[in-house]
Amino acid sequence: MSNPLLDFDDLPRFDRIRPEHVGPAVDTLLAQGEQALEQVVAPDFPADWTRLAATLDCATERLGCAWGAVSHLNSVADTPELRAAYNEALPRVTDFWTRLGSDERLYAKYKSIDPAGLNPEQRQAHKNAMRNFVLGGAELTGAAKERFAAIQERQAELSQKFSENALDATDAFAYYASADELEGVPHDVVHAARAAAQAEGKEGYKLTLKMPSYLPVMQFARSGALRERLYRAYVTRASEQAGEELRRFDNSALIREILALRQEEARLLGYGSFGEMSLVPKMADSPKQVIEFLRTLAAKARPYAERDVADMRAFAAEHLGIADPQPWDWSFIGEKLKEARYAFSEQEVKQYFTAPKVLGGLFKIVETLFEVAIRRDQAPVWHECVEFYRIERGGELVGQFYLDPAARNGKRGGAWMDDVRARWLRPDNGRLQTPVAHLVCNFAEGVDGKPPLLTHDDVTTLFHESGHGLHHMLTRVNEHDVSGISGVEWDAVELPSQFMENFCWEWNVLRHMTAHVDSGQPLPRELFDKMLAARNFQSGLQTLRQVEFALFDMLLHTEHAPDADYMALLRRVRDEVAVLPAPAFSRTPNTFSHIFAGGYAAGYYSYKWAEVLSADAWSAFEETMDAQGLPSLETGRKYRQEILEAGGSRPAIESFKAFRGREPTLDALLRHQGMA
Repeated sequence: MSNPLLDFDDLPRFDRIRPEHVGPAVDTLLAQGEQALEQVVAPDFPADWTRLAATLDCATERLGCAWGAVSHLNSVADTPELRAAYNEALPRVTDFWTRLGSDERLYAKYKSIDPAGLNPEQRQAHKNAMRNFVLGGAELTGAAKERFAAIQERQAELSQKFSENALDATDAFAYYASADELEGVPHDVVHAARAAAQAEGKEGYKLTLKMPSYLPVMQFARSGALRERLYRAYVTRASEQAGEELRRFDNSALIREILALRQEEARLLGYGSFGEMSLVPKMADSPKQVIEFLRTLAAKARPYAERDVADMRAFAAEHLGIADPQPWDWSFIGEKLKEARYAFSEQEVKQYFTAPKVLGGLFKIVETLFEVAIRRDQAPVWHECVEFYRIERGGELVGQFYLDPAARNGKRGGAWMDDVRARWLRPDNGRLQTPVAHLVCNFAEGVDGKPPLLTHDDVTTLFHESGHGLHHMLTRVNEHDVSGISGVEWDAVELPSQFMENFCWEWNVLRHMTAHVDSGQPLPRELFDKMLAARNFQSGLQTLRQVEFALFDMLLHTEHAPDADYMALLRRVRDEVAVLPAPAFSRTPNTFSHIFAGGYAAGYYSYKWAEVLSADAWSAFEETMDAQGLPSLETGRKYRQEILEAGGSRPAIESFKAFRGREPTLDALLRHQGMA
């Protein structure tokens, strides 16, 4: 097979995919998809679930897998050539999926299927499909239908451009600091900055806006001027407030157009707002319910947040000589206060979390609790640092995953899990297809020949993304549209990821994943106890920050006029929620990729919503810990069977109640965050 994107015998040929393969592969797969569509909508084709799947779903799955590989490379190995190929094909791919989802002939065929003849998994998938046809415009006609399709294509183009601008604005900034300016910054960060400058033949130390460089400067640099320089660059990325040479990445106009198109889309479908439309396939009933939930959470967190700020102001004035803290001072003040109050620093902790040891600890808890084995495996990869693993139970393959841990240019920031393929009892050949996932992070690389060191936040991030991966890979559902993460309500999909974070705070789990980078000694219990004491340090502030993002997102998609100033709305939300003033030049919406390029539009509240579920689920483990303080295998098995294995085959609230025996409550979350 000369084109690796058309080879579906096994895993994607990531090492062989080139930009020139994209267009021809997309052409071929779109033609096959069109042919399959025309075949199944023919009057003589039976309205039979399995026959439809064997013809149409198999063709569209090939397109989905190939385009997924291209999209993945666009996120982790961006080049000008690949970007051009991706953008050239994007409108055609978007157009196909839009037409497929709104095809009234296909909609009629699905309507003709009798759900009574389907198994429970198929019935749930059929129910979702009927809902998605309506949301996809299948009931629109004439000019309205044409306009709906045009909106989908333009939104895909704008979201991609938003993401490119955010990445390019981040990559384009560099500041070459002097040694004096870096006083207080951790050794490994300084070493990496010097190496980065030397690699370019430059003097000084190269600082960037990528998290492994930016965050330690904000937390530890004693130079307020250096912190201000990086802070201003960071919060003005992709906006008109950026430096003159960086304003070409301004996302402001894109935001306004995206919002206008979303509002128009919602009204075409008969909804009052995009927020209202967005909630149709979610757990939450209405924007009003979400807004009330967020405001309730804000009211409970506010007293704790106000105390957090008062503590920092007093500490800054008394111990740091900062009488009037500025926005770029708060991370530094918070870090110093934590060190003083709990007698440890993040840097001290970081020396114990070497990447290989952490990964071993993660695998150990997953293997023990979920009764599987994780082994190294072989697959073509897109970068030398990528690792590939398989998960087995009783010698049988359950799933596989790629792990891409390191930050680098051409890779978008943040961390995420994505699916490569879903578990599916294939209707074309009767074989069981096992699921495959991507786990992507942005950690610093090792220096001086030592392994990468992770902060405790990094460790939590790794566990978080592995939770998503386990949800996808441990499913036992055979219908691909509801297996793993597919078909799970968006505001419940964070439950398994946030659940896994709890293990990062259990001594009997954590101690097995630490070894000092120099001595090899495990994390001392005394240091862990200090970390535990500091666990809820500034949890009030952190909660309000998440509520601020979520409330802004929901109001933006319900009450806000798209042509109005979105910064005015953000200021109003901050006046209501925040306890730390933000500078007038800050433009955080301009890189808010979650809602403008990442699927979380009118859904950012999902993090807090699912946190209620995950905290309550974790309470079941707290209630059944064994004498050694280890999670109960029986509870782990029940969680695996009722939450992870069930995937999207039933409503998330049913899965939760099957595990917990009752409805979720807010109590566990408030208790876990020290705000009970």
